[in-house]
Amino acid sequence: MTTDRPLAPARTAQVARDAAPGPAAAAAPAPGASRAAGAEPVLALDIGGTKLAVAVVTVDGAVHGLRIRPTRREEGPQAVIRRLFDMGHEAVAEAGLGPVGAVGIACGGPLDAPAGLLQSPPHLPGWDDIPIGPLASQEFGVPFALENDATAAAVAEHRYGAGRGLRSLVYLTVSTGIGGGVILDGRLHRGAAGNGGELGHITVRRGGRACSCGRAGCIEAYASGTSIAQRAGEALAADPGSTLAGLPAVTAADVSAAAAAGDPLARSLWDETTDLLGCAVADLVNVLEPELVVLGGGVTRSGAMLLDPVRDLVAREAMPPAARAATVTLAALGDVVCVVGAGAIALDVLPAAAPPAAGAVGDAAAPTTAPPTSAGHPSAGPPPPTAPEAARV
Repeated sequence: MTTDRPLAPARTAQVARDAAPGPAAAAAPAPGASRAAGAEPVLALDIGGTKLAVAVVTVDGAVHGLRIRPTRREEGPQAVIRRLFDMGHEAVAEAGLGPVGAVGIACGGPLDAPAGLLQSPPHLPGWDDIPIGPLASQEFGVPFALENDATAAAVAEHRYGAGRGLRSLVYLTVSTGIGGGVILDGRLHRGAAGNGGELGHITVRRGGRACSCGRAGCIEAYASGTSIAQRAGEALAADPGSTLAGLPAVTAADVSAAAAAGDPLARSLWDETTDLLGCAVADLVNVLEPELVVLGGGVTRSGAMLLDPVRDLVAREAMPPAARAATVTLAALGDVVCVVGAGAIALDVLPAAAPPAAGAVGDAAAPTTAPPTSAGHPSAGPPPPTAPEAARV
């Protein structure tokens, strides 16, 4: 299947801004009503600044027909969306589970989730008021759900991963950028405008490095994979003696590996990264006092190199009661956490098959119906399967 055919005329990036949703984008049912056994599979689309990931997700959190390809965002929204949708059709075919009942989309914000609009996310230049939800609904003929990618990941880890059974969780994705999601008292926190949880824009150095959000000194400007690579390039210009100097393009993974091997320049960069990230996490622990802080995203592939210093700093610098209450850990769902999250929010818009399982925690504050293009709100669910089962492909 070609990945370069254009969107149909009504779906081009320009015309689609005014596109009306198709008949499949019906009013959403009450959140959580569809998560009984036997619910239809759903299609999950994760739009990152570096990669696209697509899979079919079933009610147990398992992923099927996983596809991962580069975003190539420089090609613009029309080409990327066409490739994303082609990947979706491929995933449905390979999964072999029959038709999907909804499509979930996870993408960095800002966004208007009920309307399905991406509102100029910094990691996707030129994606201004792109109606990704209605477009996906038209393409696949099913209702859509749109959520911030880190917020969707928080739902996934709470429902299927490290946060199973807990009432409070902070999820922080450390990847191309930094984002987050917060679950308090078993409910996903969205904030008054629906974009709550922009944890990557906590200021750690006022007047510091420029951030993609337009401010200066955000933790994203220091600890994201993009920033780590940029800071390494700046440091190498002043000190070319590092082992990193021989690499054609330094990445955050290169810095982590060189730091572990004892390279002084890389060690300095990495220590600054973990120190500032730990400072931000300690602040979050003080303010929210969660039971669990989950770190996910590509930079966390460094494992203990990242986790141990962040965990130690939180233990030292957070207020003692909050520090004792909070556990800091890595995401249980690994690289598929945002895909599972996109699936989780899509499962919540399926027509009710049965009442939620006993003890399920729903988002009581969410409406039971929504505008025609709305997908409703994900909520915490019943006890999920073990992480390996949830993450299998």
